[in-house]
Amino acid sequence: MSRQQLAVQRARKSFQTGKTKPLESRIHQLRNLLRFVTERRRDIAEAVKKDLSKSEHGTELFETLGVEGEIKLAIEKLAEWAAPRPVEKSLLTISDEVFMHPEPLGVVLIIGAWNYPWAVTLQPLVGAIAAGNAAVIKPSEVCCHSAKVMEELLPQYLDKDLYPVVTGGVPETQELLRQRFDHIFYTGSSAVGKLVMEAAARNLTPVTLELGGKSPCYIDKNCDITVACRRITWGKFVNCGQTCIAPDYVLCDPSIQNRVQEEIKNCIKEFYTDDPKTFEDYGRIINKRHFKRIMALMEGSTVVVGGDSDESQCYIAPTVLKNVTGESKVMKEEIFGPLLPIITVSGVDEAIQFINEREKPLVIYVFSNDNKLIKRVIAETSSGALLANDCLVHFTVSSLPFGGVGNSGMGCYHGRYGFDQLSHMRSCLIKQLKMEGVNSMRYPPHTAKKLGWARFFLLKQINLGRLRRMMLLAMFVGVASFVVQRFLR
Repeated sequence: MSRQQLAVQRARKSFQTGKTKPLESRIHQLRNLLRFVTERRRDIAEAVKKDLSKSEHGTELFETLGVEGEIKLAIEKLAEWAAPRPVEKSLLTISDEVFMHPEPLGVVLIIGAWNYPWAVTLQPLVGAIAAGNAAVIKPSEVCCHSAKVMEELLPQYLDKDLYPVVTGGVPETQELLRQRFDHIFYTGSSAVGKLVMEAAARNLTPVTLELGGKSPCYIDKNCDITVACRRITWGKFVNCGQTCIAPDYVLCDPSIQNRVQEEIKNCIKEFYTDDPKTFEDYGRIINKRHFKRIMALMEGSTVVVGGDSDESQCYIAPTVLKNVTGESKVMKEEIFGPLLPIITVSGVDEAIQFINEREKPLVIYVFSNDNKLIKRVIAETSSGALLANDCLVHFTVSSLPFGGVGNSGMGCYHGRYGFDQLSHMRSCLIKQLKMEGVNSMRYPPHTAKKLGWARFFLLKQINLGRLRRMMLLAMFVGVASFVVQRFLR
């Protein structure tokens, strides 16, 4: 039996003991996870430095800070999230208990990604623990140092039977996908997402796929272009462009193209100095395979900012491209690197058409002072999210679900949405063995009179909330009338 099979069997047996059911047990594990993130901050930062050349402060800002927030929110809100949720009643259920009861799914497989090896692996884990599941954690093998730290240190804080860490490459992941899980949570590319979904289908296992795609960024010519370009520059070149929600390309009017290029150039210099290669807050491409892939994407486009590279260091400078069309090589796949193509469009009409002719993106960015224009983009496009006048920051809002649509993914997480995604909402109806006469309409023999009563009870739309308010008002009027009459005697 492989170690992947053993890990899954161990997690399932441990889950079946029921020890994840009590909220106290879940909170205990969440607190241990919080201790891991805070006590091992330096170990995490050193691993990320080796994997992606991120600085220590950059790692905390983009990797662990959000995880800390998610854990603290889950601890604070768990009792509320896990409580039975009453639902609207009908005439037939007015005297019954009708509610949804969140229950654990079972054993969840979490397959992490390499671009943010801690954030996108541990945040789903928070939801899995909060919902009462066991979880097999598979960090990306591409970030080998982070995977090693996770494998060695996480079991010192979490129940190692409930939450085993399984490392390895493609063969190990394939072996894991041959096992039966109750949910699979995958973060990564659309191409691999299809393979994960195919493997999950063999066991009718539900999936959450956090994918990516080409997230467009439309700049209205009448907005504050300086501020817009500052925020776009930050969002694009964070983590050397290796962010699933990074602006993939810019759409703007030809009249502002040169201004946009110049503003982005100035921001690159401000953020990363004249020589980003020597600046510690500018990272590197994860490996030479991706380096060569990104460099090849520039073919056929004109470099107007940056363009420098060093294969020995997997370094590509922050780069802006022009003379780009929808047919350019750089527009054929998600860039996932520090290249920012600028495509000219005549206005918002053409921008919306350009976006809608392609796969649904993970996020659409729009920069405009015109609220009607923003609302129009919302109404006439589809994406996992839409963010106006900023980049990336919607990911930090735990009250918003994070996820894609269509080619950019399915399912969502963050905060309560992560809990709900990894829970089964069990429908519960508790009746009493009374009022049997009401049930006669459903028992044979079936008559026109019984059908009439059934039609009334099943199809009659009555606002029970309003009915309750009217009854309370009637009671209040009755009491008031009684009091008035008593005092007027």
